[in-house]
Amino acid sequence: MTSLPRHPEIPSTTLADLPDPLPEGLTVLDVREPDEWVHGHIDGALHVPMMELPQRREEIPEGQVLVVCRVGGRSLQVTHWLTQLGVDAVNLDGGMIEWAAAGRAYVSETGREPQVV
Repeated sequence: MTSLPRHPEIPSTTLADLPDPLPEGLTVLDVREPDEWVHGHIDGALHVPMMELPQRREEIPEGQVLVVCRVGGRSLQVTHWLTQLGVDAVNLDGGMIEWAAAGRAYVSETGREPQVV
């Protein structure tokens, strides 16, 4: 898989740089579609699909926000938008694909083993 282009003006991090478990007070914002979310997501994450964010902006709490999608493209766009609004947002390069590949814990709403779709 090719890596995503770097955008130095958009705050990003890699999974290797994230502590496990994630720090208290960090909001994980998952911007994937509902069908992706139900199959597997980070436990405790806030789910707001990318296209719903303008209408649901008030749901994003104060403090640092880690923005996650499948591989990092949508979350990069959302991070850019949020930082322009003054939110302390950081994109997770590699997204849920990297999260699952690293063996980090995540959950499913399907009653089956979680998976990234």
